Amino acid sequence: MQDIRMPLTSHLSELRNRIIIALIAFSVGFIVAFIYSEDLFKFLTLPLRSDISFRLSPPFVLMMEKSIKVPPLVFLAPAEAFWMHMKVSMITGLMISLPVIFLQLWKFISPGLLQKERKYVIPFVVITTVFFMLGALYCFFLVLPFAMGFLLTYKTGSMTPMISVGSYVDFCIKFILAFGLIFELPIAIIFFTRIGVVTPKTLAKNRKYAILIAFIAAAILTPTPDVFNQTLMAVPMIVLYEAGILISRIFVRKKES
Repeated sequence: MQDIRMPLTSHLSELRNRIIIALIAFSVGFIVAFIYSEDLFKFLTLPLRSDISFRLSPPFVLMMEKSIKVPPLVFLAPAEAFWMHMKVSMITGLMISLPVIFLQLWKFISPGLLQKERKYVIPFVVITTVFFMLGALYCFFLVLPFAMGFLLTYKTGSMTPMISVGSYVDFCIKFILAFGLIFELPIAIIFFTRIGVVTPKTLAKNRKYAILIAFIAAAILTPTPDVFNQTLMAVPMIVLYEAGILISRIFVRKKES
């Protein structure tokens, strides 16, 4: 890394500028999303209304209407429906602005990188955005439908579900963001190995602890207590951990050559 020393005020000024640009991009995405918030909300209810079915022949995965009758969502406070639209627009605006946010992050840390490393700006922005979106889509189309099916049928024979729009949107957003961040694990591993905090050898040596942590985290973060849904989170974490080790080894070799 280059030894570029900047005064603290310059670092803070640079950070402020990057945050402002990211907020502008987020605001534009939020406004666009708010215009279509009703359609976005209907799309967000897909895991509540659908079940996942796996087949051995194409198409291998099907989304079908739930076998149980799910009553319409309700709002329990005068402003709850309005805040539902705001939250849906905010999460959509965040996803729209992700390329700009990751670009500003890269520009903030790039002064500490070698000149030849700065050319990776486009791969960094594309890969981080794609990985976050893959995590969000994985959660939305696979984890949430299974979770909803479990939660709405587990020992609820004598009860009728009545779900508010606020609690449902909060539930979905929390896990979509969690899975999006989890899918950034390979990027984080590459970064920490690149700056020398850890080495690929150390990560590989402590693989068993990583697997244990993955299942503990899945048990805490997943919305249901069953092993199947916890595995849906733990297995991707383990795969991403291994992918991060593999890719970081390539970067370490390039650094040493």
